[in-house]
Amino acid sequence: MLTPYIAAAMRHARYELLPEREGYYGEIPALEGVYATAATLEACREELQSVLEGWIMLGLAMGHAFPEVDGRQLVVQRDAA
Repeated sequence: MLTPYIAAAMRHARYELLPEREGYYGEIPALEGVYATAATLEACREELQSVLEGWIMLGLAMGHAFPEVDGRQLVVQRDAA
C-alpha cells in the first residue's frame, strides 16, 4: 500500500534546474509542501522521496486524509474506542 503510493507520487514529480544556485528544485505539485533542493538531479530525487516519506508519516500521526494519486489511496484505519 505505501510503496505503490510513493511510486505513483514520484511519477508526478517535476524538476527544474536552478542556474543561480547551481542545483535542482523538485516538487510534487499535488502534494502541498512536498519539495526539495539539491546539488544534483539524482540527489534532488532522493531528497524529494525522503520529504514525501516524512510528509506521509506526519500525516499519519496527525490523522490527515491523503489525496488519491493515480488511483492509489492511503487509507488510515482507526481502532474503535
